[in-house]
Amino acid sequence: MGQNELLAKLNEIKELKVMKEELEDQLEVLEDEVKAEMDRQNVQKLLVGTYKVAYTKYTSHRFDNVAFKADHQVLYEQYSKAIEARRFTIS
Repeated sequence: MGQNELLAKLNEIKELKVMKEELEDQLEVLEDEVKAEMDRQNVQKLLVGTYKVAYTKYTSHRFDNVAFKADHQVLYEQYSKAIEARRFTIS
């Protein structure tokens, strides 16, 4: 692949990432508006046309590895492992 072709692909990637961010922002605004309306109506589920919308609370339990490492350094080191990964960035 030549320099011009590579440059064109990198430009397209950058443009698409900008578009993706803009779409994600628009999506978040619309979702927030629907959530606000559901809060206003004080409902967790809504049926609108053919759409079923749910905005429900839930509890999630996650392992706090920072606290575990602070309290049990030896165990943390014994059971943690290094992984190798690759990161792709364009700047």
